[in-house]
Amino acid sequence: MTSEGSNTTAITFRTPTKADGFRLHQLVDECPPLDPNSIYCNLLQCSHFAETGVAAEIDGDLVGFISGYILPQKPETLFVWQVAVHEKGRGQGLAKRMLKEIVGRDACKNVTHLETTITPDNEASWALFRSFARDMGAELTHHEHFEKDAHFGGVHDSEHLLRIGPFTKSP
Repeated sequence: MTSEGSNTTAITFRTPTKADGFRLHQLVDECPPLDPNSIYCNLLQCSHFAETGVAAEIDGDLVGFISGYILPQKPETLFVWQVAVHEKGRGQGLAKRMLKEIVGRDACKNVTHLETTITPDNEASWALFRSFARDMGAELTHHEHFEKDAHFGGVHDSEHLLRIGPFTKSP
């Protein structure tokens, strides 16, 4: 667990627990346009994938969360599933700090790459991952991965797969 702050706001990072599942569900609901998952899915993110996730709190309030997992077929790759930052935590570089918290953990000791998917119009996420890649001294590549019509039945924008790496743990 680490604690960092910007100005007077102290932010605590910690490994999620299953007690965070419902809180995560509420946080995602308060962070549009994030896609909501079921509460059960959020419980799994906070328990089965806890070591590759991070919860960020200000005064006990959940203001940030990243869920991710190490790809079974690529044990050197952390896949970031979802990044949520509540408006109370914005403007402090919280998302990038949470990413660095995860890749610095023992569970990610063999991780040299990060992958995620992002819609083409999600400027905040593109900026986050470009900045993370720069800080880590790593290349960022991307291509369309999940197509609007072929994979989402036309109801969701296409998602690009970003791959960052290789990187080392000390940015």
